[in-house]
Amino acid sequence: MTQPVLRLAGLTVRYPQAERATLDGLDLSLGAGETLALVGPSGCGKSTVARAIQQLLPAGSTCTGTLELAGVDPRQLTRPALRRLRGEAVGLVFQDPMTRLNPLLTIGGHLSDTLRAHRATWQRAQVRQRAEELLARVGINPERYGSYPHEFSGGMRQRVAIALALALEPALVIADEPTTSLDVAVSAQVMAELTDLCREAGSALLLISHDLAMAGRWCERIAVLDQGRLVEEAPSQELLTAPRSAIGRRLVTRAREREGRASEPAMAAPLLLEIEALRCWHPLPSPPWHSRWLKAVDGVSLQLHRGETIGLVGASGCGKSTLCRALMGLAPVRGGAVRLEGIDLQQLRGGALRRARRSIQMVFQDPLACLNPQMPVGEAIADPLLIHGLARRAEARGRVRELLAAVGLNPPEAFEQRLPRQLSGGQQQRVAIARALILEPKVLLCDESVSMLDAEVQAEVLALLRNLQTRLGLGMLFVTHDLSVASGFCQQVIVLEGGRIVEQGPGSRLLSAPQAPITRTLVEACPRLPQAV
Repeated sequence: MTQPVLRLAGLTVRYPQAERATLDGLDLSLGAGETLALVGPSGCGKSTVARAIQQLLPAGSTCTGTLELAGVDPRQLTRPALRRLRGEAVGLVFQDPMTRLNPLLTIGGHLSDTLRAHRATWQRAQVRQRAEELLARVGINPERYGSYPHEFSGGMRQRVAIALALALEPALVIADEPTTSLDVAVSAQVMAELTDLCREAGSALLLISHDLAMAGRWCERIAVLDQGRLVEEAPSQELLTAPRSAIGRRLVTRAREREGRASEPAMAAPLLLEIEALRCWHPLPSPPWHSRWLKAVDGVSLQLHRGETIGLVGASGCGKSTLCRALMGLAPVRGGAVRLEGIDLQQLRGGALRRARRSIQMVFQDPLACLNPQMPVGEAIADPLLIHGLARRAEARGRVRELLAAVGLNPPEAFEQRLPRQLSGGQQQRVAIARALILEPKVLLCDESVSMLDAEVQAEVLALLRNLQTRLGLGMLFVTHDLSVASGFCQQVIVLEGGRIVEQGPGSRLLSAPQAPITRTLVEACPRLPQAV
């Protein structure tokens, strides 16, 4: 019988000062060439599995039980041997490659450093040749060898991460949420590239994901974790159509709810926001006699009513986020009009403009990156009130507690003094929503605000946003790369390409009968759950 690439038996991991074990007797096995998706709610221990395999646990952690990678227990290795194991036996694709790539090192430099560290006998020309082969294999022109990470798109940076993970043809590749920050079309391309390369190299793939539909599309088997234990493992089709465990049924139900149909807005709702022929053009380097422009947003018009949610979807670079930044006053507007309750924001100046812009607030994709890591969440939420002089500190504190309760962080006193890193991803996003609502806006811009959350927490945050919208009468622009999420959450969906609207309508119609080529591409790339038996 062939020895498995990865074998975990009774694996228990406890972090320093943790009340309970993060992994509690985990049993898992993965053979050569197999693809397995690891799913489960936030805090179930998915990412801890990846850290334990590579022995990247925090100092003071305990790790007991059986752990074998390519027949070797990494806990028994010397530090030099462990460094060789990382890369040669296991490669890792991270969630956000931009935070893992050295901004001062070229793309070729990243690959060359990895190859030289593990192939000390190779000549410089041999290293360069292999690095260029890897770039070509992941769809990047080798001429970009000397480019820096910031010069690449998110999808291209993730392709570099895949090239780094597979540079030494490891027996196991771990992909930890590798596509959460990518649109569905680029996500499908990246996953196809990753699975093809693993198949060619004979590498096993362990995919850690919160997206059940994506897990089912790219992996043969799915394993469900809950509170550090394996509660269910089955072929993907079987698990997604007839899950046996309670947590498995809950996750699948949440994922199906996410793909459900949005309710219709009230027809007589007043108009909140009107965008007319908005243009955001950025000048490109060019000679004085020939002006060139990047037309990030090029003539976009839409109307948003009270209590309505409009989804903005499209491929990377289509202008979704630029449109949001323009509405927030964070990107220059070259033409067109933005009217808030009939008032043209382009005609306002000074204090009048600042007061008007308080009515438009934004919830960003990564709350941890948008909150001051040294500021307790209570102070972070109160800060906008104090900056605008709308309340004294004692009044602001009372309002903060009201909002913490409103976004489901109860009791508020237990959360207001915590730092952002002491909260889960879903709790961090609830804090970000509370901060956006503290100024009592009329329009909420949600820029990929649930893409980094697992299916269950994502459903909770979407339900929270819908509840707050109903109570407060908010109008929402909901930016997402996932057409199925937009279809289930938004009454209307607008598809952008090249800064222009190419299609719009109810999300269900766009999913079932897309007209524009880019919409068809997005629909084809969008993973969906199989029909239940």
